Formats: sequence, C-alpha cells, structure tokens
Amino acid sequence: MSNRPLFIDGLQYNNWSEEIFQQIHQGGLSAIHVTICYNEDFQETVQNMIDWNRYFQKYPDLIFLGRNAEDVRRAQLDGRTAIFFGFQNCSPIEDNIGLVEILHSLGARFMQLTYNNQSLLGTGCYETNDSGITRMGRQVIKEMNRVGLVVDMSHSAERSTLEAIEISERPIAITHANPTFWHPALRNKSDDVIRSLGANGGMLGFSIYPHHLKNKSDCTLQSFCEMIADTADMIGIEHLGIGSDLCQNQPDSVVEWMRNGTWSNEVDFGEGSSSFSGFPEQPHWFKDNRDFSNIEAGLKEKGFSDKDIKAVLGQNWLNFFDSSFEPL
Repeated sequence: MSNRPLFIDGLQYNNWSEEIFQQIHQGGLSAIHVTICYNEDFQETVQNMIDWNRYFQKYPDLIFLGRNAEDVRRAQLDGRTAIFFGFQNCSPIEDNIGLVEILHSLGARFMQLTYNNQSLLGTGCYETNDSGITRMGRQVIKEMNRVGLVVDMSHSAERSTLEAIEISERPIAITHANPTFWHPALRNKSDDVIRSLGANGGMLGFSIYPHHLKNKSDCTLQSFCEMIADTADMIGIEHLGIGSDLCQNQPDSVVEWMRNGTWSNEVDFGEGSSSFSGFPEQPHWFKDNRDFSNIEAGLKEKGFSDKDIKAVLGQNWLNFFDSSFEPL
C-alpha cells in the first residue's frame, strides 16, 4: 500500500507543461479535474482532447486519463496523477442532447451548465435576471445523471443553482467557489445554496483564486482554514474539498478570452472590476501544486483531526467520484 497522501484538486486550468506536471508529481496529487473547455464548441473541445492525448503519450510516468474512482486509487499507488476532463460551459453539447453521452464516452466527467452568461441550460452569475433552469436544461440534467456526467454549478446564478440541485437525481458539485458569508464575491455562493448542496449530498470545492478570497492575494492561510471550519459547521465535513481554480503560467490574454469568448465586441472585465487587470497573484501559501501540504498544515493548526484533513484534501472527492461517474 502506498504511503502517498490522497490529494485531489477539484479544478485547475494551467498552461500545461512538463514543468507543471513535475510540480504536480512533487506535490503528490493523485487526481485533478482539468478544464478543457470555456467557450469551445464540440469540434474544438475534441481537439483539446486530442492535445491532452499527446500529453498522456509524452508523460505516461506522470499523468493518464482518469475515467473513474479506481483510476484515482491506481494513481495513488503508482505515484502518478489521474486527469479528469471537465467543461466550464455547456457549449460542447451545442444544441444537441445526444452529445452528452458522446462526450462522456470520450472522457468528460464534469460540465457546468453555465459559465458567466445565460446559456441554453441556465443562467450565469453575471446576468441581471436569473430565469432558472431552462426546458433544455432539465432534459440535459436528466441525461447527465443517466450517463455519469457531473452537474457543476460553479459559475451559475442563485436560482439556477438551487433548481439544478433540486432537479438532479444525483448529487451535484460546485467545484470551485467559496461562501459569500466569508467573502461576497459575485461568483461565491450564498448560505441557501451551500445548505441545499449539503442537504442533497453535493460537493463544494474551495477556491484559491484570489478574486474569490477575503483580502484577495493577501488572504492568509489561517483565514482560509477558518472559512473551511465554518462551512463544515454549516453542512458537515463530508461535503467539502479543494477546487483551487489554479491558473498557473497563463498569460493575461487568456483570462480576457475566458470572460469574453466570441460573444461580445466589448470587453467584459469580470469579477466586478472596472478595468482589466489580468491574472492576480496567488497567495504566498499556494503558488502551485507543491503547496497542497501548506493547506494540510493550516488545517492541522486550526484543530482539524487527521481524518477530517484527509477528507477535505482528497477522500471526500474520491467518495463523490465513486458514486458519480458510472452510468445509472
């Protein structure tokens, strides 16, 4: 049996390279949910999968495509990292519900129903009016449940998120966000959403993207761990994990592309900003994947038990993977 810790990150979007894969290895991560779509259509998303296959072929000693929870256990034993594909928008299914199963068969395991805008399925968190889950959205959630594609509401607005939790027959995930009681960012989640998520067996991945943190890049590890403790008091430790939203080594042009895609002739600065500032600096205690051990130390200092620390840093995500990725 491996002595390697079970570290799982619920969301990253790095500028992938051998250097980053080596850092992931050094950090001891057994699984990462990686974003392979923001604004892409089906064909463009398939091309991103082709690009990832080249990484798997080039670095087989470090990474491989993950399809189920057993792959995480295998990765932990092998000292490698299982990579799970996910979409931050529903654009890869276009207007064709049949592509849900096709994309799952190609390796997709998470799909957000919206990014920041209204989609064919629901409402994003930047919209003024939240009309909830659409007719197509209800059908797509049912199909996602059937094939084993996780409903992710990280960028969705309040009503849409609450309706998705209610409609979904399987627990959903908010892979990368924090509670608004700690920091009232536009993308963070209300007490009502967090309580509903927990009551229905869902998972919340805490984000370390500075716009989602109290005091942003100056957020302290102590404050972050206090936030985890307060959320555990609210819904129970078993629903909590890390979804760092790490965007390492990305040029500033990428964050502008994330927010604007091809839908606007104007620049949407995002995150409530009045000017484009690019990617913010990471807090000093989480610069890259080698810093997962800092979170472990911070939780220990906060008074979390070893069992609860292991739950937050990986076991809870693994339990969720066990029940979420296989067809019904």
